[in-house]
Amino acid sequence: MADRLRAHVAVIGSGPGGAVTATLCAEAGYETLLVEEGDDLPLDACAHFSGDEILRKYRNAGIGMAFGKPSISYVEGCCVGGGSEVNRGLYHRTPPYVLEQWAKAYRVEQLAPDLLAPHFAACEETARIAFLPGSAPPLSQRLGDGAGELGWETIQAPRLYDYESGRKQSMSATFVPRFRKAGGQVMANMRALRIRRLGKRWHVATLHQGREVTIEADALFIACGAVQTPALLRRSGFRHNVGNSLRFHPMLKAVALFDRPVNRPGDPDPVHQIKMFEPCFGIGCSISSPALLALALAGSPQMRRRIAADAARMGIYYVQNGTGHARVRGLPLMRDPLVSVRHEGGALDDLYDGLRHLMRALFAAGAEAVQPCLPGFPMLHSVDELASLPGRLPRRSAMLTSVHVFASCPMGEDRRLSATDSWGRVHDGDGLRIADASLMCGPTIANPQGSVMAIAHRNALHAIERRFA
Repeated sequence: MADRLRAHVAVIGSGPGGAVTATLCAEAGYETLLVEEGDDLPLDACAHFSGDEILRKYRNAGIGMAFGKPSISYVEGCCVGGGSEVNRGLYHRTPPYVLEQWAKAYRVEQLAPDLLAPHFAACEETARIAFLPGSAPPLSQRLGDGAGELGWETIQAPRLYDYESGRKQSMSATFVPRFRKAGGQVMANMRALRIRRLGKRWHVATLHQGREVTIEADALFIACGAVQTPALLRRSGFRHNVGNSLRFHPMLKAVALFDRPVNRPGDPDPVHQIKMFEPCFGIGCSISSPALLALALAGSPQMRRRIAADAARMGIYYVQNGTGHARVRGLPLMRDPLVSVRHEGGALDDLYDGLRHLMRALFAAGAEAVQPCLPGFPMLHSVDELASLPGRLPRRSAMLTSVHVFASCPMGEDRRLSATDSWGRVHDGDGLRIADASLMCGPTIANPQGSVMAIAHRNALHAIERRFA
């Protein structure tokens, strides 16, 4: 391969935001290059949620850490398709009240639900969201039953999934093929090191299989994800409100043991969610393979010993909210940035209250035992034993987890708070754009992939209409 590549448009990062953006640019007739640090792997290259998938499709084998009290362990995809390849594909449009908050606090233009609705619809036409046909699997239904006993409302969330073929509708199955059909070129195993403007073109210094390659492009979109995007920008000298406001949807988990099998091989993914307590917290159910049960119960040896005999009767459930304000900073000689997080006490208290609500629902659903996935916490055998738990979440020993990361470079017209304008153009960046979850102004409360795609669709059309000015 040549040491220099040229394209009219370069998009760095192939997750939901980057794939949607690159597709629209290619279909508009622009020579477009989609650059990905990880491998270009088919969706079915690895069994979903397997150790092989973690090694081949996750960044750093699934190990990401935001250091704080408590810390947050998070995951990032690193392959063509990004996070869409490794998540469960649960799908929601951004709640209208969240869009209203962002528009008001950050002065984001044209973000009203009715204006964003066509962009959601356009992405959904390609990505194909679907509700689970027929009955939900027992692991999922138990959460619905427990909520019903307590008088709580539940929903069954739609997914980016084709239930007829049994295939998830990730980017590698939807937008990336559409991008290639339009003549776009994918460059995998190519890590962007830094960017700079020379004359009228952007120059991206990359490393491709140990070889230095420079990409020259008239228009440049950064879509590396909410941690890697600010890291790349800061390495390149762009720092105004970049990497100062990273947010998560941190989770606490509990494992329930039921009186009969709920966790059967071949069952579809669980879809029940309790959303009536949002934004304080939301509740849902997780994939509960033996490997993931062992990981969730790493600090709970009594319940962990039961996995071999009782995995079929066990299920993982979670509560999440929007606590955690983090910073992304580069370190000399280090490949990945340092992420540090601080929490608001009230949001942590809400999350812990959510864990209690979750365990109440599990006992109401008939759980024989429930193990909070927190170091040193006892296994509980009745709802009355909830009173024996610590009054507050231990700040030092608790380990939170997250699969949703966003808001590190928020958009808006208020330059005191935002890193870009309302359309993703980096302030004073001479047309440089961001096209991923970094642009969000805070927690979406709902699963964020739909929000990422719709905002990327909106902003890409805006850029194309203005010829990337």
